[in-house]
Amino acid sequence: MSELLILGIIVAIVLAFFNRDRIKNRFFPDEKRNYTIDDQFNSDKREREKEIDRLLSKMGKNGVNDLSAKDRKRLDELSKK
Repeated sequence: MSELLILGIIVAIVLAFFNRDRIKNRFFPDEKRNYTIDDQFNSDKREREKEIDRLLSKMGKNGVNDLSAKDRKRLDELSKK
């Protein structure tokens, strides 16, 4: 009985070793993986839009005066793209 248990554990370890890439990608996927140029463009566009939304929400009710000089400059850069 114990020989079968040990053999089963060894087989499981060998299978896990040969399938380690599949296991890694299944449980720890790459979040920044872009497969094509279009995917990269869309990913960059979403990031720009998130940053613009963050800056605009930071402006709040008082307008541009709520933004620091660095934030104003970054908003101008993002609006030109």
